Amino acid sequence: MTPTTRPNIVSYLRVSSRGQVDGDGFPRQRDRIAKWVAANDAEHIAEFCEEGISGTTESLARPALSRLIERIMEGGIDMIIVEKADRLARDLIVSELLLRQFTELGVCVIEAEGGNDLTTDDNPTAKMIRQILGAVAEFEKSSIVRKLQAARKRKRNETGRCEGVKPYGTLAGEPEMVAAIRNLRSEGLTLRQIADEMNARGMKARSGGQWRHSVVASVLNNDLTITK
Repeated sequence: MTPTTRPNIVSYLRVSSRGQVDGDGFPRQRDRIAKWVAANDAEHIAEFCEEGISGTTESLARPALSRLIERIMEGGIDMIIVEKADRLARDLIVSELLLRQFTELGVCVIEAEGGNDLTTDDNPTAKMIRQILGAVAEFEKSSIVRKLQAARKRKRNETGRCEGVKPYGTLAGEPEMVAAIRNLRSEGLTLRQIADEMNARGMKARSGGQWRHSVVASVLNNDLTITK
């Protein structure tokens, strides 16, 4: 009898805000993924973590996802596992584009919560459910955004102001930071190299601390509400 080959998998984890990086988001996702791996006797090759990147962002603007795709192109990977479909993407169109890309690369995407193969198109019902759930996740995000906007508007009407996190790039000295980061990127430096160069120049992040590659990515992705 020929022994069954264990599938080689990589995991993809994502939290959408900087405040979630040190929370329970990553531990929870790792726990559920580990349980699926153990139950399915898979070989977990590597983990790719996206820190503070929105689920509506496409793959080219996600550093970890870009590295994951490069790893798949090197060969030897059978599947990608995510905790839930919305960890891959919340936007339905982005989700479908990413799933199509992975299908073309010859790998499937498994949802640890439920064990669904998100890349299977031969089951019309499963595909419909996947798209409906994606649309629901997108609707929930849009509803939350609108509620926050309405709350800020009410606050502004009541008090004449609505304080929040100042957009990055609006405080003194920050436009120069943004320009420096974009110039370094245009020279071909990686995110970590840019962070190292900014720190070497003594250019502090808004918090007054060191630059990190994930914060550099936020600047390049126009996520201008970062604070650290």
